[in-house]
Amino acid sequence: MDMKTPDALKEPDKLSAGEISKELTGKWAGRSLYYFDTTGSTNADAKEKLAEGNPEGTLVVADMQTEGRGRRGRSWSSPKGDSIYMSLGFKPVFSPDKASMVTLVMALAIAKTVRTGLNRANTNMADSSIADTNKADTNKANSSIANSSIIPVEAMIKWPNDIVVNGKKVCGILTELNLEKNGISSLVIGVGINVNGKDFPQEIKETATSLFLETGQKFSRAQLIADIMEQFEKEYEKFVAKEDLSELLEEYNSFLINRDKKVKVLDPKEEWEGIARGINEKGELLVETSLGQIVEVYAGEVSVRGLFGYV
Repeated sequence: MDMKTPDALKEPDKLSAGEISKELTGKWAGRSLYYFDTTGSTNADAKEKLAEGNPEGTLVVADMQTEGRGRRGRSWSSPKGDSIYMSLGFKPVFSPDKASMVTLVMALAIAKTVRTGLNRANTNMADSSIADTNKADTNKANSSIANSSIIPVEAMIKWPNDIVVNGKKVCGILTELNLEKNGISSLVIGVGINVNGKDFPQEIKETATSLFLETGQKFSRAQLIADIMEQFEKEYEKFVAKEDLSELLEEYNSFLINRDKKVKVLDPKEEWEGIARGINEKGELLVETSLGQIVEVYAGEVSVRGLFGYV
């Protein structure tokens, strides 16, 4: 990852196809790129671009969405100027039952990028007053690197599709599958990342945060997009080689914030509680019941929340 100097964001963080393209270093993810100042949904756009004949790895990015969506039809707040809204399109040859695993592949790629890449990312401390207010403890903990621009971002994964920092959601992922008679016609992974935002709607203030609020630093969205594409390529190629998560299993579980914690499984038939023990090679969450049995929880059938707060 080729990061710029901390002075790179003295000007407002402007997003454009040109800014993103010049940061891309990967082989295929994002090489076919479409950028919109405003769009309805980048997932819908990516699906359309694939249908028009664009190649696998086509990336659609927008500065603002008017119809952003989360899981289970929830809306996703998509204001202009400070977040990432992007969708990556595929035409996979693997069977439809494996498609849900791609969500976990993307989650791992983003979590790894946030933990390692952002420590060297473009920064701007112009809003240090907010940083002092929100991150006094972090600054104290990092006094040993007081002369450095590095502030670690301890990103974790809340199974199956959220990236969490300090107990709050900073990123959501929505994978949408389109089928045809012989298999998958297209697969689109939508990603929303709260990057430089300071405020959130009242209904999500208690559960959402941004990278800026957690570090006091602002980041180049173009650089972050490019870094995620580079990391995703590496993780996705491991997944495709075996068509499962066996090569990613140990590392994914090391990022899993639910691991070895009490969770509530919101099964449509019956809610029940247990201890999350990690995922298996199919991406299912392994939950140990009170009787010591291990139940494989599939993301498409249930959702999991911690018993004591968001995670």
